[in-house]
Amino acid sequence: MTDLVVASGLIREFVVGGERIRPVNGVDLTVQVGELVMILGRSGAGKTTLLSLIGALDRPDSGSITVAGVQVETLTGRARDRFLQVSVGWVFQTAGLVPMLTAQENVELSLQVAGVDPSTITHRAVEALVTVGLEGRRAHTAAELSGGEQHRVAFARALAKRPVIVIADEPTAQLDSETAAGIVGLLATVAKTGTAVLMATHDTAAAASADRVMLMEDGRLAAAPAGDGPNGLSREASSR
Repeated sequence: MTDLVVASGLIREFVVGGERIRPVNGVDLTVQVGELVMILGRSGAGKTTLLSLIGALDRPDSGSITVAGVQVETLTGRARDRFLQVSVGWVFQTAGLVPMLTAQENVELSLQVAGVDPSTITHRAVEALVTVGLEGRRAHTAAELSGGEQHRVAFARALAKRPVIVIADEPTAQLDSETAAGIVGLLATVAKTGTAVLMATHDTAAAASADRVMLMEDGRLAAAPAGDGPNGLSREASSR
C-alpha cells in the first residue's frame, strides 16, 4: 500500500499560565491509502492537536507533514484554503449543520464552498447521502433529524468532496453505543473504498474496526501493544 500521510518529528507548543506545554511532542505517523487508523487516548493526550496539524487547521512548531504529496506545514493563504476545502473531509464531535437547511442542502453547501462544478453538486450530494444511508431523509431539515442522522449528514458532507483523507475528531463522543457503532462502521466502509481515514477517540470499542491503532499519551504516539484486546490492545491499555 502507498503512504498517503507522512508526518515526521511533529512538535507543537503552547504557553498556558506561564507554563510551556507540548500537546504534540516528537510525533511520527504514517497513514496509507485505504487505511483506517485510530488514535486512542484520554482527553488532553494531544489527539485533537495532532489531527489539527495533519489537517492544516494548525501549524507545527517543528517537523514536517506530507499529505498526498502536499507539504502541509508550508501552506498559506489560498493554497491552505484550497487544501482544506478539497483534500480533507473533516468530521467533528458536533455535526455543525445549518438547522433550517435540509440534509441535501447542507451537503450541497459544502460543495459550493469547495468550488465544485455546479452541474455536479446535486448528484454528488445525493450520492453521499445514499452512502451514509440517508437518501430517504435528504429533504428533511437538520432540525428534524436525530443526533445520529445529523452525524451521518456530517459524514456525507465530508465524503461528497471526495477528499484524499477523512479526519474524524471524536465523532462518537456524544452518541449512544448503537449509533456510535454505526458511525464507526461507516468509517470502515469508507476506508475500504480507498479513502484514508484518521480518527481520534477515547472509545476502545471503536478500535475494533480499525486497521491500525495508535496510543497517544502526554503528546507522544506509539503503536498499540500486542495483547488480547481489540486490534492488539492489551487489556491494560484498553481500560485506559
